[in-house]
Amino acid sequence: MATNFSKELIVKRGTKVKLADYDPDDTLGWDKGHKAKASSEKAIERIDKLQYLLYAEHKHALLIVLQGLDAAGKDGTIRHVMAGVNPQGCDVTSFKKPSTEELEHDFLWRVHTAIPKYGDIGIFNRSHYEDVLVVRVHDLVPKSVWSKRYDQINQFESTLNQNNVKILKFFLHISKDEQKKRFEERIDDPDRRWKISQSDFAERKFWPDYTRAYEIALENCNTPYAPWYVIPSNKKWFRNLAVSHIIAETLESMKMKFPAPTVDISKLKWK
Repeated sequence: MATNFSKELIVKRGTKVKLADYDPDDTLGWDKGHKAKASSEKAIERIDKLQYLLYAEHKHALLIVLQGLDAAGKDGTIRHVMAGVNPQGCDVTSFKKPSTEELEHDFLWRVHTAIPKYGDIGIFNRSHYEDVLVVRVHDLVPKSVWSKRYDQINQFESTLNQNNVKILKFFLHISKDEQKKRFEERIDDPDRRWKISQSDFAERKFWPDYTRAYEIALENCNTPYAPWYVIPSNKKWFRNLAVSHIIAETLESMKMKFPAPTVDISKLKWK
C-alpha cells in the first residue's frame, strides 16, 4: 500500500487549524497487522542507513520535535521509531520545567544549546513550544510576552534551517478518552505506575485550553522550513508507522552524498 505520509499528514500552510477536524483514530486506510509492521520496519531500516549517510557527509543535522498532551506517546515514539539508529549520532533532550539558571536567560537559550551538531539527529521530547503552550494556559508570563514568541520561534527555526539544520515537528494527536485509558493502564501496571503524577490528572481540566493553544501554535509556526505534522496517535502502531516514514522521507529529500575519500585509494598498498 503506497502512502505519502508526509503529504497526507502535513498541516497545510495558511489554513485555520481545528484539532476537532483531525481524527486521532485515523489510519489512512492501513490496518494493524503484518503489512503495517513490515512497512514500519522497512522505514526504520531506511532511517538507520540514512543516519549513517548523514553522519558521513557531516553537512547537515536533523532536529525532530515531539509535542503532545500527557500520554500522547512521545517516549514510545522515540523508543520504537529510533530503535535502529546508532546512539552515538542521536541525542534526546527532554524539556521539563525550566531551572533557575534557564529562567535567567531568554526562553530559547536552553533550546539552542541542545541543537544537534552536523551529522547528528536530535530529538526534543517537548520543546521551545512549551513557552507558548503551558505558559499561555497557566498564565505564567503576560500575554504581551508570550504572544511575541511565535515570531521569535519562526525566526529561530529559520536561522537553524539556513544553517543546514532540517526541522520536523510532530504533534501526537490523541483523544481525551484515549488519554484516560492510558492513565488507567499505567495505574494498573506496577512497572509503569511511577510515570503517573497528580499533575497529569490536574492538567486534564485544561484540555480545551491546551487544544486551543496547540491550534494557535500549529497555525502560527507552520513554515516551509519547519512544518508541523498532526499524527493520529490513538493507535500506537499507526503513530510509529507514520512518524518512521516521514523521518525516512525527509532524510531522503536532503539529497545527501558520501564524501570523497581523503586519500588516493589507488595508491594505498598493503604490506
